[in-house]
Amino acid sequence: MRVLLVEDDTMIGESLREALRRQGLAADWVRDGRAADAALASERFDAVLLDLGLPQRGGLEVLKALRARGDLTPVIVVTARDALADKVAGLDAGADDYLVKPFELDELLARLRAVERRRAGRTSTVLAVADLTLDPATREVARGSRAVLLSAREFAVLQALMERPGAIVSRAQLEDRLYGWGEELESNAISVYMHQLRRKLGDDVLHTVRGLGYYVGPAKQG
Repeated sequence: MRVLLVEDDTMIGESLREALRRQGLAADWVRDGRAADAALASERFDAVLLDLGLPQRGGLEVLKALRARGDLTPVIVVTARDALADKVAGLDAGADDYLVKPFELDELLARLRAVERRRAGRTSTVLAVADLTLDPATREVARGSRAVLLSAREFAVLQALMERPGAIVSRAQLEDRLYGWGEELESNAISVYMHQLRRKLGDDVLHTVRGLGYYVGPAKQG
C-alpha cells in the first residue's frame, strides 16, 4: 500500500512516516496543502492521511478539490480537531474516515485496512488463493496448515499480488507499492523478493511472465 501523509508538524510527520514504513507500507510525506495538491495530481496513492490545519491550503480544501476532479482515492482525515462540526464537515467533504489525534498506530493501520477493503469490495480481512492465505490484520501467512514467516517487504509484495489473483502485476507497480520518495531501490529488489517468496511458499503458486511481471494463482496455460 502506498500512502500519502499530509502533515505540517515535523515531529509527527517524521515519526508517522517511519512507523508506516516499518510496517512495509510505502509512505510519502508532504507538509502543506499546495504540495499535497501537486502530489495527488501527479502520482497515484492507495490512501491519503490528511491533516486539516495545513499551511498554504487547508486540508478541507485539498479534500474538496480531490473529490471535485473525480478522484476516489481513500482519504482518512487525521487531525486534532475533535468538534462534531469538524467531523461532519470532513466526512461530508468526501473523507472516508476521521481519526482524532492522539491515536494509536494499530488503530490507524486498522482504519487503513478497512478503507482498502471497501475500495476493493471485500468484506473479509483474509486474502486467499488456493491453500495460500494472508491476513493483513495479523500479518500471518500460511500454506495450508503451515505458517510462513515473511519479512515486511516480502509480505508487502505477496499482499499486492494476492489482492489481484491471476492478474499480472508489473515490477514498476510493485516498486510503487513498496518504496516511497527518497528510499533507496536496487534494480533487482523485486526479483530478490520473488525468489525468497518462492523458496518459502513453493513455486507452484507464484509465477513470472517474462517482460510483463508476476502473478499469484494457478499456472496459465499456453
